[in-house]
Amino acid sequence: MRLLLSALFLCASSGLFAQSPKAEISDSSYTLGSGDSVTISVFNQQDLSGNYALDGDGRFSMPLIGMIDANGLTPAELEQVLINKLKPDYLVNPRIYVQVMNYRPYYLMGEVRGTGAFPYVAGMTYLTAIAKAGGFSYRAKQDHVYVIRVDDPEQKEIKLDIDEKVQPGDIIRVDERMF
Repeated sequence: MRLLLSALFLCASSGLFAQSPKAEISDSSYTLGSGDSVTISVFNQQDLSGNYALDGDGRFSMPLIGMIDANGLTPAELEQVLINKLKPDYLVNPRIYVQVMNYRPYYLMGEVRGTGAFPYVAGMTYLTAIAKAGGFSYRAKQDHVYVIRVDDPEQKEIKLDIDEKVQPGDIIRVDERMF
């Protein structure tokens, strides 16, 4: 038994077991936006801690401090905003942790069997995103997709290979083939 436990420990510490797919998106670089859900933990303040969903403008309401604009902030930047709002009037030394629980959905349209909004899963490719929607239609071009990134201010469509990684909020269009 002891030998089995030692082997499991060695495998886990050497990285032989797959890590959770959520680890692929770094919370330090991910910017929050409409459709995201976050868990906010305020140490020793259960009334302030909880799950918050960002509305269409990337905002949410929190007890004591009201409406918070989280759109375009990283989780670490949101932590600092919350500390600054709570520190002067409500808490002496607030300790806050923000974690993204659900990323905003991606959107699929064009020559696929199912269109609409789909829940984002970290690490998925455009091919797996299309598979989740029921696959290609019989007229679909199957080697590339056209994508509008949510953080692109020009909202310009770019052509990407089917094996590229989906990002939260992507608007994905599958084109029609000629023959």
